[in-house]
Amino acid sequence: MKAIILDGYVDEPSCLGVPPYISPYARLMYGALSGAGLDARYATIDQWRSGDADLAGNELLVAIRHVAVPGKYLRGMPASDNELARIGHEFIGRSVVSLGMTTKGIPRLIAEAFDHVTRGDPDAYVSDLLVEKDESCRSRTYEEWSRWLLDGAAACNHHPDYRGPLIAEMQMYRGCVRYLSGGCGFCIEPLQGEPQFRLPEDIVSEAETLSEMGVRNLRLGAQTCVYSYMAKGIGETETPIPNAESITRLLRAIKENAQPEVFHLDNANPAVIAAHPHEATEVTKAIAEYCTGGNVLALGLETADPAVAKANNLNATPDDTVKAVRMINEIGARMGPTGLPIVLPGLNFLCGLRGETKETYALNTEFVKELLSERLLLRRINIRQVIPVRDDSSGVRLRAEFSRFRRHVREHVDLPMMERMLPNGTVLSAVYTELREGGRTFGRQAGTYPILVGLPYPYDIGRWVNVFITGRSPRSVIGIVHPTPVNSSTLSMLEAVPGIGKRRAMAIVRRRPINTRLELREILGDENGTDAIMDVLSMKNVREE
Repeated sequence: MKAIILDGYVDEPSCLGVPPYISPYARLMYGALSGAGLDARYATIDQWRSGDADLAGNELLVAIRHVAVPGKYLRGMPASDNELARIGHEFIGRSVVSLGMTTKGIPRLIAEAFDHVTRGDPDAYVSDLLVEKDESCRSRTYEEWSRWLLDGAAACNHHPDYRGPLIAEMQMYRGCVRYLSGGCGFCIEPLQGEPQFRLPEDIVSEAETLSEMGVRNLRLGAQTCVYSYMAKGIGETETPIPNAESITRLLRAIKENAQPEVFHLDNANPAVIAAHPHEATEVTKAIAEYCTGGNVLALGLETADPAVAKANNLNATPDDTVKAVRMINEIGARMGPTGLPIVLPGLNFLCGLRGETKETYALNTEFVKELLSERLLLRRINIRQVIPVRDDSSGVRLRAEFSRFRRHVREHVDLPMMERMLPNGTVLSAVYTELREGGRTFGRQAGTYPILVGLPYPYDIGRWVNVFITGRSPRSVIGIVHPTPVNSSTLSMLEAVPGIGKRRAMAIVRRRPINTRLELREILGDENGTDAIMDVLSMKNVREE
């Protein structure tokens, strides 16, 4: 039997699956289908949109879309309800859809378009449907978890970003160490019960298999806190002791055995870091040593208001978070080979929580001002709106205060942070050009929460380039290809080089080919800054790749 997985993308609080990411859900499903003896295929919703995904000829369709925290995307928009409904109605054969945790139930138009809507773990559901001929609502076993991820690595070969910026999202464990108290009131992870940790050797095997398949970029995400992996005291305390030895061995083994070009992490609980500074410091040193530059540890403060924290059973305080930010800065703020610091903290705010008042936003604002005044670096400040999956929260009600807080962060915090972190003249390595819009080109480095990079001129899509930064906004930077080839660049590329301008750019174009630095100096003249201009130009006759 032929089966096809249609990836409508995943965007959950701790799991990324929108290009260039591929989520574990898609790979697990591919492994489950292969394990049931099916001839499995994989395609993305974008391939379907462009006509490159042929669903005909398959006897089974499994569509996946888990979007709990929809955001802004450079490319790769998750599947819409209407698209899924159309796909389900038009498919000739058996059809299954997996929607993850939804806030408003299963949309009727989707439920009517598909034969089955998964419950429990989608891969286990489909496996039981095929093998047992029955529907189930269960979690995958540990053995299935390990086997399906290995068998499902082959799905990556069909992804449009394969052998390009593709990043495979890997999971260290599921659940939350705060499961006994119910954890944070907005989060679904504590509902899974006691954390189930994957063995280090199984995670390393997955990384090795992905590497053998040609996947060069890995991220350990899809879990609540990196520092809590195999921690000591789970079930006894909500701030267990980080197992620095196990985490260090795991990171070292992935680096040495899989040798990823990009190796990043994600979430961290500042309460765990603050409660155990010695062990947390050892973990952070291991992250700095074995992961690659530009890494981000997203800290889940969520709110600086103690009343809101109590009402929603949060456990990280502002003091905890400041301690965590300081420690990560001390170890990871040094510049790495990618043009970004080795590892920096990120900061998550969640707005619309139970008990929120105008004072909440005032406290949040004062907190970020404090971090800025200490000249601490934050790689990213994420301001989200709560999604009511565990209660009937009405979400953000104080719209004016929410908008004012977000605007303050973007204008008065993000921009100064970017200026400190990425001053003019910084060179970002390995930026992948992804989108051309009008007279501009946009790209990103591969990695966790990459910074948007804009080139002020048209450039080829799908190229890896180094970028010399010439300006920035709160959430992005502007730059030029570095070095800019003097003999093959377009007029607009030369004009964008700081200090050249239109007149000099036209003079260069008229005199090409230019073969010596002396000839170039004569064109540029003896004005101040000529040496700086020449430092960003290349005398090669072909465009830098």
